[in-house]
Amino acid sequence: MSHDFQGRFLGVLGGMGPMAGAAFMARLIALTPAPSEQQHIPAILWNDPRVPDRPAGYAKQGPDPFPWMHNGIRQLERIGAMAIAIPCNTAHLWYDRLAAATDLPVLHIVQAVIDDLRRQGIYSGRIGLMGTAVTLKLGLYQHALQQQDYECITPADDAMATSCIPSIMHVKANRIDEAYAPASDCVRLLQKQGADAVVFGCTELPLAIPHALRGQLDVPITDSIDALALAAIRWYQSGT
Repeated sequence: MSHDFQGRFLGVLGGMGPMAGAAFMARLIALTPAPSEQQHIPAILWNDPRVPDRPAGYAKQGPDPFPWMHNGIRQLERIGAMAIAIPCNTAHLWYDRLAAATDLPVLHIVQAVIDDLRRQGIYSGRIGLMGTAVTLKLGLYQHALQQQDYECITPADDAMATSCIPSIMHVKANRIDEAYAPASDCVRLLQKQGADAVVFGCTELPLAIPHALRGQLDVPITDSIDALALAAIRWYQSGT
């Protein structure tokens, strides 16, 4: 009997943080319309948590994470991946360099989020953004959203310090039960600022506010883990 072990594999550059990478894999499986286990998407997770801190690295206040991310992509190429997903928003500040370092298509998390807003019927309006300070300061989402006729709202500095950043750090420290209160406070503050929808622009935030609790917030949410998983599913189904 011959066995065809070849085929199209999704490579997942994880570890940033490790729980976000694992959550992406779980959501990829949960969102895939597969009637049997054999029809799910073959995927390889490179979950190396030794990648240096991205905000510190981008600010030149810590080691450069790019060589670690590049190594992860090379390992995924070697194993046989045919596309790359990176479930870390801040890592996308290096997107151009990472995409240039491989011949494989690299899915972009910001475009995935825009696609998910449209999937929910949100084609314009005021979008509240949550994420790391460097991601928001450098406009990773703002530039792309504004080009698509969205208006962006970001948390005030005090809200970042007391709600958004603590929720992210709680998840990174495996204190998920402590992450919901500050994260939900930040969502409500963005609602008070007039947000029509909120983007979880850090892949720790979907873990801080799990799906079962989002109905309590009374605002549409686009979750960058789910958005990237849906983009990966579209890539696989396209056959390209």
